[in-house]
Amino acid sequence: MYESFFKLIKGIPLTLEVVIISTILGFFLAILVALMRISKKGYLNKTAYYFVYAVRGTPLLLQIFFIYYGLAQFSFIQDSFLWIVLKDPFWCAIIALTLNTCAYSSEIIRGGIQSVSKGYLEAGSALGMGRILSFRIIMLPLAIRQALPAYGNELILMVKASSLVSTVTLMEITGIARKIISQTFAPIEIFLVAGSIYLLINFLITRGIKAAENKLTPDLA
Repeated sequence: MYESFFKLIKGIPLTLEVVIISTILGFFLAILVALMRISKKGYLNKTAYYFVYAVRGTPLLLQIFFIYYGLAQFSFIQDSFLWIVLKDPFWCAIIALTLNTCAYSSEIIRGGIQSVSKGYLEAGSALGMGRILSFRIIMLPLAIRQALPAYGNELILMVKASSLVSTVTLMEITGIARKIISQTFAPIEIFLVAGSIYLLINFLITRGIKAAENKLTPDLA
């Protein structure tokens, strides 16, 4: 266990890279999808609804396999510019995780937006702000503060979900753990060490989310 620890921590940078890139991309896409979900235009609302329903209703592992293995079967994909990205397991994993967190985060953000009183937009309008400016400066920050606890849970789930990218040959923490197990035949010991590393990462995330909540909510400071 002691020896495997120093081998497993070499997978932390890749784990964090996958989580950070997909979370950032997913967050901005989630804002767009959330706005589509609350839009009064039917085609926008339905498109976002079916996207969220499809992603949330299917396993992430299946989504990773579909993007990495499934799309590669089509010759027109291999002949297109998309193949530059889709032939790389790293970017296939990023795409899958981004779409997955986008679907879940969009519902969290949508709930946050709908929990903010429309009176704030009216107050912004009274100050001469346009609707878009009021939303960006007033509505969105308040919505994010409301959604922060639930979004913190999504970040933890993303760290745990990153372990699935080892199924497409990426050597992050779980990928390295599986390799060590194949050599030592000691699954319990190795997975205990790997689980402890994930636990530490998620502990730091929860502390960071708590600090952000305190900063954004003066009453908790």
